[in-house]
Amino acid sequence: MENRSQESIFRPGDATRDGPEVPSCRGRRPVFSSAITFIGLFCLWVVLSGKWDVFHLTLGVISCLIVTTLSRDLIFPNSNTSGFLRTGGCFLLYIPWLLYKIFMANLHVLFLVFHPRMMDRIDPRIFRFQSGLKKDLSLVTFANSITLTPGTITVYVSVSGTVTVHALDRKSREGLPGHMEKRIASVFNEG
Repeated sequence: MENRSQESIFRPGDATRDGPEVPSCRGRRPVFSSAITFIGLFCLWVVLSGKWDVFHLTLGVISCLIVTTLSRDLIFPNSNTSGFLRTGGCFLLYIPWLLYKIFMANLHVLFLVFHPRMMDRIDPRIFRFQSGLKKDLSLVTFANSITLTPGTITVYVSVSGTVTVHALDRKSREGLPGHMEKRIASVFNEG
C-alpha cells in the first residue's frame, strides 16, 4: 500500500475539510426576478410582433429566454425585487406626465421654428449639470426622458452622475434638471 500524504488537493466542488460543501447563493438569481423579466419581454414581443401563430410565439419564447439569461442584471441588479410593484406603479404614473411634457415641448419647438425672428430666439448650447440621482436605472430613465423631450438631447451621462445636454434655446436649458429629476427620484425611491 502506498503512503499518501494527509494533505490533499482541494478542488471546487469537492467536500471541504470541515464537512460537506455548502451551496453558495452568490451569483444565483432568484426565480422571481427572472420570471418577471421574461414575462415583461414576452408581453412586449407579442404586442410589437402582433403575430399569434405557433411559429412566432415560439420564436418569442426562445428570444426572450436568451435575452433574460444574458441581461437579467439590468432590471434587478442586486436581486432586490421588493419594491418592484411600487416602482412599476409610480413609473406608470410618470409616463402620462412625460407625455404631457413632450407635447408641450413640441409646441415650444413649433413656436421657435415658425417665429418671424427665429434666429434671434434659437440659441443652441451644450451644458453640463450634476444630477442628484444615484441609481443606474434612474439615470438612464432621466437621460432618455430628456432626449424624448423635443429641444433637448442627452449627449453623455457619466458614472458619477454628470449629465451633458444639448439644448435648442434658453427656455429648454432653464428647465433642467428641475422637476423631471425630482419626479424620477420619487419613482425610483431616491432621496
